[in-house]
Amino acid sequence: MDFTGRVVIITGAARGLGRACAARFHEQGASVAVNVRDQARADEVAGALGARALAVPGDITADGIPAEIVRKTLDRFGRVDILVNNAAHARSTRFEQLDAEEWRLALETNMTAPFLLMKAALPAMKAQSYGRIINISSSAGRSVSTLGGAHYTASKTGLLGLTRAAAKELGRFGVTVNAICPGMIDTELTRENASDELLARLAASYPVPRLGRPLEVADLICFVASEAAGFITGASFNITGGDLML
Repeated sequence: MDFTGRVVIITGAARGLGRACAARFHEQGASVAVNVRDQARADEVAGALGARALAVPGDITADGIPAEIVRKTLDRFGRVDILVNNAAHARSTRFEQLDAEEWRLALETNMTAPFLLMKAALPAMKAQSYGRIINISSSAGRSVSTLGGAHYTASKTGLLGLTRAAAKELGRFGVTVNAICPGMIDTELTRENASDELLARLAASYPVPRLGRPLEVADLICFVASEAAGFITGASFNITGGDLML
């Protein structure tokens, strides 16, 4: 896949899936705007990628930040072709301990911020009659989370609904909207929320008996963002090693 001339925005790009995705797009020719909450880490990610990378730091739940991310990208590159809504609030707080503040933060991060980023990017995509929006949901969004709390499952399910509704309305503008639903992927976040013993036990139960790799998810994202996927919209792609089959 060749993304030469394309411009990508990726949220939550400091590590894990976001960083792997940024690296894949960049090595395939894209210019990449990487969003990380703080300036220093955003600069580090952009610097590691190379000259076609731009740091667009900021907390995506803060007022005005989604629009600012898009504006800075347009100021630097003049266009936005691909938006990857990857940043997520993912905690394992159990239902009885879950309070309203943490519930709202999950919905703000996992649903509202992607909505606002999509809204901000849409005028540029409409003007060029081309756009790819890819929302990173989860197998939790199609079933229930293994490690995350109720707020994670609920918000990732809502993101799938947003994906379908946006796809229905935006296709006529040349903009496709799809979702990726990863299962258990071997990232820093996964390791922070589960012991090695638990992860080994879970992986052994999958039809493909291992954890997924971040670059495998990144390659799927790149396919959905490519020219080859131009007739795919409103879809949700599982990448779970067979743990979820729908």
